[in-house]
Formats: sequence, structure tokens, C-alpha cells
Amino acid sequence: MIGSIVHLSRNLRAGWVLAREGALALVDPNVLPPSARLTLRLARVIERRKAGDGAARLSAALTRLGPSYVKFGQFLATRPDIVGVAAALDLEQLQDRMPPFPREEAVRTIEAALGRPIDDLFLEFSEPIAAASIAQVHKARIKTPEGEETVAVKVVRPGVRAGFARDLQAMRAAARLFERVVPEARRLKPMEIVETLARSVAVEMDLRLEAAAMSELAENTKDDADFRVPTPEWTLTARDVLTISWIDGIRLNDLKAIENAGLDRVELARTVLQSFLRHAIRDGFFHADMHPGNLFVDAKGRLVAVDFGIMGRLGMKERRFLAEILLGFIRRDYRRVAEVHFEAGYVPPHHSVEDFAQAIRAIGEPIHDRRADEISMAKLLTLLFEITSLFDMATRIELVMLQKTMVVVEGVARNLNPKLDMWTTSEPVVREWMERHLGPIGRVEQGAQGLWTLAGVAAGLPDLALRAGRVLAQVEGVTANGVTLDQESLTAIGRAEARGNRWGTLALWIIAGLLAVLVFQ
Repeated sequence: MIGSIVHLSRNLRAGWVLAREGALALVDPNVLPPSARLTLRLARVIERRKAGDGAARLSAALTRLGPSYVKFGQFLATRPDIVGVAAALDLEQLQDRMPPFPREEAVRTIEAALGRPIDDLFLEFSEPIAAASIAQVHKARIKTPEGEETVAVKVVRPGVRAGFARDLQAMRAAARLFERVVPEARRLKPMEIVETLARSVAVEMDLRLEAAAMSELAENTKDDADFRVPTPEWTLTARDVLTISWIDGIRLNDLKAIENAGLDRVELARTVLQSFLRHAIRDGFFHADMHPGNLFVDAKGRLVAVDFGIMGRLGMKERRFLAEILLGFIRRDYRRVAEVHFEAGYVPPHHSVEDFAQAIRAIGEPIHDRRADEISMAKLLTLLFEITSLFDMATRIELVMLQKTMVVVEGVARNLNPKLDMWTTSEPVVREWMERHLGPIGRVEQGAQGLWTLAGVAAGLPDLALRAGRVLAQVEGVTANGVTLDQESLTAIGRAEARGNRWGTLALWIIAGLLAVLVFQ
């Protein structure tokens, strides 16, 4: 209970900062119950004047709250279904920049993680060249069998795990409260969102996992002539340290430098979009943070990605869903697009396929017969999320992350080539995957996999029958004798109930006191 009070106080502070910076202006009162609307109206009384416009207020509030909330804001940028497309695009610009910690602390972390003195590990080791909420980067040189090599060394910030753990506990408490107060919000799965953020942060804070993601993506793309990733130095990598090959390249948003290097912007735009689709549809594993700061082009014109802290993964079901959806929009086969949603179980069966196809047509038709540079993927996503809500389609976080990444990727590609036609550029990748997996060869492979699965099930039938018999015997015993509690158990339950009531009363008094402090501050 004391922990709950601590979480409550932290969330009240966060609420105060959000209200003060004007971030609550983004909340649509029409979707809230009457009591919540009154609370929102009262909270906006303390809004600071000239707090800025739109989602810039949310960015300012999250920056003021600290690194955990900055990371949360960046994560919300992948959830336009929650914050809206405009806010998601604004949050994409939220800068995860923190003051660097001293080189000496980085050296201590490296020596503790790798168990050797810094001079034994690196020929040179620079001052920090970039710093964020979780880690910072140094430039270094190492000796290899081929000679000397320049590398980038990423070092986890000291004390970051404890800080994130505290803030995530408070976010979990806030998500539970949000689900109770606004039942309609359960469709958005706020608890699942926080847990997804927690897993994402856990991956980012274990640099071995980032190295593994980098290695997996490199293996998937080893035959792609126009895309590459850095190589991790596994002997110089641990939980708190990641060493990778240094990337010499031009950032994709530096158009002047790209032109001066004689690189083809139109071809590079095609590479950006098709590489992402190949990773998502062909491999089911994609870079989910493909903003211009994480993308470079090298001297050979190859696309190079860095920073693999946020990755997306799609199963075969989701990949088939995505491929058929894209192909359906390209071919204007809205009936098939609707059927795919029902076949995947994303739309409840009590809805009409014909009605859903009609709604999909309302999304698809406006994007055809228009110039490529007039098609807004942001507007398309907004309409898709509205349709999702109308037809009770449960939020699929992996698909939302994919859709948001597609918007970012298209923005990067459009910056290189303003006349990019997403649909024409996407079709070869989608069609190739469909022919490979849904054609004759794919059908044979699926049949073989099905037979292998059935063989495994048949082999496990005897053990399954034994376990079923034991469970049935236990059920019969409970049915015959009932469930009994001894006197000691009953007494313990009574004590726990009384203790909970006392803590509940105390919590109410503390909440009242905290609210009074906030109101009269």
C-alpha cells in the first residue's frame, strides 16, 4: 500500500507538469465520461499561458519530467491511435538528448563490464560524442588481425536502470487507474502499452540484445546489395557496453551532401522504402526507428542503418495480413482487404464483411487517381484508425508500430524524392512475397509443415492422455468433497481484509492532502 501511495504521488506530479505545460489540451473531452471531463476542465485551469501549440506542449512536458518520460514520448510516437497522427508526428521530433556523463565514469563502466583495463581494450578512446537518456557514444580505435580499425563504443548511463524501474512502476499504476476510470480505453490496452515500453527499455539497456538484433538483421540482409548494417565486436560487447564498426556516411536528411557526392536521390528513395518492406514482409524483423538520424548512405550508395534499440517483429500471420492488405489497396480489391481482416480474426465476426469493405473503399479510393505527391499516408492512417474503432477491431501493437514506421519511412523517402509513388514502389516487393509464399511452392511448404506439426501432436498423445486423466481425477475429487479451508486460513483472510481497509482509509487521506497541495501551490 505504501508503494501505491508513492506511485500515486509520482503520477500526481506528472499530472501537474502535464497540466501546467498545456499537454492536456490534446485530450478529447468527448471520449471521456462526465466525471473525467470535469477533472480535465479543472486540471486545465492551471495551464501555463503561452505554453505553445498542439503536441509541442506534450514534448515540453515530457522533457521536463525527465529521461523515462522522454523515452515514453518517443514510444508514444509509434502509437498514433492513442495520441493522434499529428501528435505522433510531433513526438517523432522529441529529442532524446541528455548532458554527457564524464569519460572517467564511462571508463569505469567498460572496465567493470569487460574485466580489463581500458588501455588493453582500445588504442584510443575519445570523450563522449553523443549522449541520450540510456547511453552515450564514444569514438575509439582497436587493433584487429587486419590492422587498426575505428569503432563506436556505446556505454550505458550509470544508475539508469533504477530510475527507469521507479518510473515504470508509476506508469503501470497510472495505466491500471486509467483502465478503471475510462472503461472505453481498454480497447487501447494501456497496460499492454506500458509493458511493451518496459520490454523495449529492457532491450535498450542490455546492449548485448541490441548487438544480437544487429547481427540478426545483418544475416537477413546479407544478400541485399543496397543495404547493410554495422558489425558488432562481440569480444568488446557486454550488457553495459556495445562496440560496433564505425560508419562513414551521409545522413539521409543532408540532401546537399548527397547531391554533391553524386548519389541518385530517386534511387535512394526507392531503396529506403523497398528495404523496409523486405525486412517487414520477407523477414518479419524490421528496424522500427528509421528516422533520418538513424539512416546513412555510404560512398557506394548503400543504405546503412544504426541504433537497433527499437525493433519490430511480425509472425507469418501478420506478414500475410500486411502483404494482402497492401496488395488489396494497390489493386483496389476492397472486398479482399475486408475478408483478410475477418480471416485474421482482427474484426469480430458479428460485423458484415460488405459493410467493412465499404468502409475500406472510403479509405482507398481517395488515394487513387491522384498525383503521388498528393497522397498523405498520415491521413490514410487516421482513417484506418477510425475504421478500426467503428468495427471493434482490437488494437494490434505490432501492426500499429509497423504502420507508424511506414509513415516515417515514407517521409524519409519523400524527402529524397518528393514525387515518390509509394504504391508503385511497394508492389514488386509485395507481389514477390505473395508469389513465393501463397503460390505453388509456398502451398507445398505449408502442407509439409502441417504434416510435421500433426506428427508432433500424434507423438505427444499418450502423455496428453495421462495428464488429462490426472486432471479429471482431481476435478472429481473437488466435486465430491468440495474446497475446504481450515480455521487458520479463515483467520488470516480476516486479518488481511481488516489491514486492507485500514490502509485504504489512510490512502484516501493522503490523496486528499496531496491534491490540496497541488491546488494551492
